[in-house]
Amino acid sequence: MELSFDRLTKHYGSKIAVDRVSATLTPGVYGLLGANGAGKTTLMRMLCAILESTSGEVFFNGEEVTGMGAAYRNVLGYLPQDFGYYPHYTAEEFLAYIATLKGIPRGTAQSRIRELLGTVGLSGAAKKKLRTFSGGMKQRVGIAQALLNDPKVLILDEPTAGLDPKERVHLRNLLADYAGDRIVILSTHIVSDVEAIADQVFVMKNGQFILRGTVPELVRQAGGKVWELTVPEAQARTWEKRFTVANFRHEGDNVVLRIISDQRPSELAVTCKATMEDLYLYHFGGEA
Repeated sequence: MELSFDRLTKHYGSKIAVDRVSATLTPGVYGLLGANGAGKTTLMRMLCAILESTSGEVFFNGEEVTGMGAAYRNVLGYLPQDFGYYPHYTAEEFLAYIATLKGIPRGTAQSRIRELLGTVGLSGAAKKKLRTFSGGMKQRVGIAQALLNDPKVLILDEPTAGLDPKERVHLRNLLADYAGDRIVILSTHIVSDVEAIADQVFVMKNGQFILRGTVPELVRQAGGKVWELTVPEAQARTWEKRFTVANFRHEGDNVVLRIISDQRPSELAVTCKATMEDLYLYHFGGEA
C-alpha cells in the first residue's frame, strides 16, 4: 500500500500555501510538524481530495485520487482541525449519521460504533448530547468518526487539541497500534506527539518540507546548537532577548538557561544533548 504526492502546490492569489512538496508513504505513522500557518492543514486537505491543488498530484497505489472518487473516500479517514457536529445529537446518533454518509451498512455500523466508543473511552457517554461534552470529549468523538470505516489511510489534523495528558497518551498508543498495516498522518505543532510515535517526521515551514527523517536523525541535526548557561536572575531577561531560550531553571539566586544558538552564547556556556523540542525551537523559535 502506498500514498504518494508529487510536487503538490497550492496558491491563494499571490500567497503560496504549499510549495511543490513530494513524498511517498507506506504503512506507518508520519508526523507533520510545523508552526501555525506552515501549510499543514492545506496539505492534508489536498491529500484528502477535499481541496483542489494548483498543481501536482496525489496517488493511492499508483492511481490518481481525484479520479478514484468514492473508491478513495472508502479507504480514507479524516479528522479536520475543527470538525463539525450536531449538538442536539447524542454521540451514538452522530456516529450513526456519519456511518450512513460513509455508506456503512446499519448492522456493521452499530457494532463498529459500540467498539469505537469504547476505544475512545466514551461508552458511558454514548447516549449523552454532544452539546454537553467537554472539548476533549468532542475531540474523541471526532477521532471515532475518522475510524468508522476502518480506513487504510488515516489523516488527523491536530487530533490531540483539547485532550488532557492521559487522553493524549491513550490516543498516541491507539494510533501506533493502528498503523501496523495502514498509513497514519498526524499533523501537529505539539512536539511530544510526533516524538512519541512517528516513524518519520516531516518538518514544514512556509509551505515546504525543510527537514524529513526519523526522530533520531532529526535530533542529530540540532546537535551542537543547544547550550546551558548559568546567569544571575537579574540578567535572565537580557539573555532571553538576545537568544532563543528553551527553558529557565532557578537555582538559588541564579537561573540556568537552555539556549538554542548556532554559536556558543558565552565562554561559560556548556553544550547539551539536543531534543526534538530544541530542533523545533531552532527553526520556529522566532515565530509568534
